[in-house]
Amino acid sequence: MCFARASGPLPIRAFPPNLRAMFQEVLKEVVENTEGGIATLLMDFEGIAVDSYSKPGAQFDITTIGAEFSVVLKSIQRAAEMLEAGDTAEVAIQAEKVTTLIRVVNSTYFVAFSMHPDANIGKARYMLRTRVPTLLKDLA
Repeated sequence: MCFARASGPLPIRAFPPNLRAMFQEVLKEVVENTEGGIATLLMDFEGIAVDSYSKPGAQFDITTIGAEFSVVLKSIQRAAEMLEAGDTAEVAIQAEKVTTLIRVVNSTYFVAFSMHPDANIGKARYMLRTRVPTLLKDLA
């Protein structure tokens, strides 16, 4: 699967600088405190990025990953609704070269966290579960 985007950069949703700095701090904390972490992204369900953080030299574009997987996430949410299974909270996609963990923030936003396949996914889940409430508070 190729994650390059030929038509140019994806749009970014505007927020005040103080909120952007807070988002950046949380996203960076998740990546830097998870062994094998590559990048994180806060995005809305329409595929518009709010903010992201990537380690230098990251081989995947987290914004493109988020935009592509937002379509998959919406399908999963519809299926869960049809099955009356409740709200979708988390989805993991494991590929040969990258694992992406998606955590729903609220009805508008989600966080995508990409990591190496041998990363500590338990720590990644913990970091998202404990840090997403901070994002939720500031998005309200």
